[in-house]
Amino acid sequence: MFSSIGKLPIRRGRQTPLPAAILALLAILAGSATTQSATAAELLMLERPGCPWCKRFDAEIAPAYAKTDEGRRAPLRRIDVTRPWPADLAAIARERLTPTFVLVAEGVEVGRLRGYPGDEFFWVLLADMLANLPQTTTSGVSETQGQPR
Repeated sequence: MFSSIGKLPIRRGRQTPLPAAILALLAILAGSATTQSATAAELLMLERPGCPWCKRFDAEIAPAYAKTDEGRRAPLRRIDVTRPWPADLAAIARERLTPTFVLVAEGVEVGRLRGYPGDEFFWVLLADMLANLPQTTTSGVSETQGQPR
């Protein structure tokens, strides 16, 4: 059943290609990690009907947001402040000023931007908030890099 080449035993017969199996397992694990990190954060947009600054955001940022690195890292979730507050956001302070953008990671507020400062300033301020997101370590445990603002 075994023959030797040097000192390594080699099993004859049907074998599963080990490198292919390892690569398949790594691909599954990588996909799982990507999904977890992609859904761990979201950017809440608190808005109300008729808000002119919300409309400006919709015209300048919203069409491209989901296609950007920022949008993939923290997908946009719209919350109408005139409707009942979502139960999963009980730990997030409500806001009357619209639009307000709240960066949330794992149910915890990481940063808040009140108002819409225009397209150029929005990206800079969003980058500042994203820099405070918890970083995932190799063990999958989050470490907070910054404090909520």
